[in-house]
Amino acid sequence: MLIKNVIKRSDMISCTLCKDAPCSSACKVIDPAGALLGIWFDNQDVAAMKLPDVNPCVKCEALCEKACVNRGSVPIKHLITELYEKVRPMAEIPVPEEQSRLACDLCGIPLENPFLLSSSVVASTYDMCARAFEAGWAGVCFKTICSLDIHEASPRFSAIKGDNGSILGFKNIEQLSDHSVAENMEIFRRLKKNYPTKFILASIMGQNEEEWESLAKLCEENGADAVELNFSCPNMQEDGLGSDIGQVPELVEKFTRAAKRSTTIPVLAKLTPNVATMSPAAEAALRGGADGIAAINTIKSIVGVSPYTYVSTPAVKGKSAVGGYSGNAVKPIALRFIAEIGQNPVLKDMHISGMGGIETWKDALEFILMGSGSIQVTTAVMQYGYRIIDNLKEGLNYYLAQMGIKSVKDIIGAGLDTVSDTTDVLERDTILFPTFDLEKCNGCGRCVISCDDGGHQAIRFDDRKPKLDGSKCVGCHLCRLVCPREAIAAGKKRIKA
Repeated sequence: MLIKNVIKRSDMISCTLCKDAPCSSACKVIDPAGALLGIWFDNQDVAAMKLPDVNPCVKCEALCEKACVNRGSVPIKHLITELYEKVRPMAEIPVPEEQSRLACDLCGIPLENPFLLSSSVVASTYDMCARAFEAGWAGVCFKTICSLDIHEASPRFSAIKGDNGSILGFKNIEQLSDHSVAENMEIFRRLKKNYPTKFILASIMGQNEEEWESLAKLCEENGADAVELNFSCPNMQEDGLGSDIGQVPELVEKFTRAAKRSTTIPVLAKLTPNVATMSPAAEAALRGGADGIAAINTIKSIVGVSPYTYVSTPAVKGKSAVGGYSGNAVKPIALRFIAEIGQNPVLKDMHISGMGGIETWKDALEFILMGSGSIQVTTAVMQYGYRIIDNLKEGLNYYLAQMGIKSVKDIIGAGLDTVSDTTDVLERDTILFPTFDLEKCNGCGRCVISCDDGGHQAIRFDDRKPKLDGSKCVGCHLCRLVCPREAIAAGKKRIKA
C-alpha cells in the first residue's frame, strides 16, 4: 500500500503542467503529461497502473523531453521509469473500471461523486459550469447571486508561492456575481435543461429578510437543486453583509429562516472561519431550518507588504485591503472547523459540505474523514484547471477499492473519534525516539541545528553524522520534519522514568 509518495513533487519541479502538453503530443505510446499530473496530485499508484505493462521509455530517444517547453529541465523519461520500477511493484490492485464507490448525496439528492466547484469565479458563467460538468465534476455552487451593483477592483488577486511557482496561499478581494439576477436565473435554466443529472447549488446573499426569501424562491423555480446562504464572504464593500452576518448567530438564524420560508429544496449555511468557534453560528443555522453547513470560506488576511511602497498586495492605485485567504495553506484550519461541526451532537444530522485548501484526493479524503459528505474546490481549479477532477476521482476511487470500502459514504466522519479539542487526552508516559538512516543521510546537519537552537540539544554531530543522546531527547520529532532527505524516522519507545 502506498502510504506516502515515492516520487516527490520536487523531482519534477520544472514541469509547468502545460495545456495541450507537447510531451504527450510527441510520444506515440503513452501520455507523459497524464503521468506527471498523477505524480503532482498524489496519485502515483493510479498513474503507474495506467501505463502499459512494458516500459516504452527504455529504448526511446526521449522525444517527450525534446518537445518539452522547458527543454532539458524535466526528466520525463526518468520519472516514467520511476513509476515502473518503484511505484508499480507496490501498487496492490489494477485501476478500477467503474467509480460507483464515489456515488453519494447532498441532503438526499444524488451526486455521482462528492466533488463540486465552490462559489467563486470558477463557477460564474454557463460556459464555465458546462465545461466543468463535461470534465466530470458532479456539481457546482454557482457564484453568489445578489441584487447589489457589483464593481470589482483590478488587480484583485495575490499569492504566496512555493519555489516552483505553485500557489501555497491565495488572497482575493473579489466580491459576488456581477451578472443580474435575471441573467443568473437564465443560466440555471440552461444548465438544468442540458445537464439534468448534475447538481446546481445556488449561492445567494440578501440585504434583508425579504431578499433572502425572494432569492431562494427564484433559485428553486429556475432549476437549483439546493441553496447556499453566503454568511461568510469577507470582501463586502458594505457593512452588515457576508462574514458580518456569520459572526452573529442571531442574524444567521433569522436569515436562514427567511430563506427556508420560501423554498422546499435543501438550504445550506456557508459559515465564516473568522470566528473563535463555528458551533454557535452552525447551531443558529439549524434553528433557522438549515439542512446543512458549508465551510470554510476564506480567512481575512494581509499578504505581501512591499518594502518599497509599504502597500500590501494586490495593490490598487497605492491602496490595498484585507481580503480572503485560501489555498492549501488554510487546510489545517478548515479541517479544525469541519471536525468541530462533525463532533457537535446538536448538528449530527446536518450535511457538511467541506472546503478549504483541497488540491488532491488525499486532501479531500481528510475532509471526508472529518465529517464532510461533499467536497467543494476553487483555488486549485484556478491554478490547475477543471482537469484536476480526473485525479480527484481516480485517486479517491482507487483508495476505496484498495481498502475494500464499498462506498465513500461509509467513511464520512470515520476519523472524528481520534480528534480532541484539548491535549489532556494524550498519553504522556512514553517517549518515541527518532532513528537515523545513515545511508540516506548526507551529513548536512540540519537536524543538529534545529535540535540545538529549537529543541533540546539531543543530537551530536560526529564526523558529519548525527547521533542521538537519549538522555536529552524528549521525542518532539522536530528533526524528522526538517530533514531534507527523509533520513529520520520514528524509532523505539522508552518508558519515562
